[in-house]
Amino acid sequence: MKSIFEEEVRYEVIARIDTLQSDAKPKWGTMTAEQMLRHCILCEEYYRGNISVQRSFLGRILGRIAINAILKDDGQTLRKNSTTASAFKVTDTLNHFDDNKEKWKELIEQYENFQAENFRHWFFGKMSKDELGKFIYKHSDHHLRQFGI
Repeated sequence: MKSIFEEEVRYEVIARIDTLQSDAKPKWGTMTAEQMLRHCILCEEYYRGNISVQRSFLGRILGRIAINAILKDDGQTLRKNSTTASAFKVTDTLNHFDDNKEKWKELIEQYENFQAENFRHWFFGKMSKDELGKFIYKHSDHHLRQFGI
């Protein structure tokens, strides 16, 4: 299963980000391409511990079941229009597409030096570094596919 901690996977994700155009239309959801970029930047900052999000009550009940289902195989993808914490919702009109595109790519590159062995996700709960790497890839893939990439 692909993980963002693998060099070739990071290169693949960055190459896909490079093809994103500002006028790309989503196949699902309401975000613009730039809002999706900003959403993904916020998530990358969260995975690094730079943003704090309170644990979801529903996640305490279903989080482990959900992450196990998501990570069970490569073919399993995130559900379209999945729920997200309000901290990661982007609804503003933005005008920095190229800057946001570069920022997301930089954050992806930085996974080469990611050190944390454990992570507490706002919905899934405690995750190992291995689980987090696979989830981050699936999250990135989900949003790139959302825009046909």
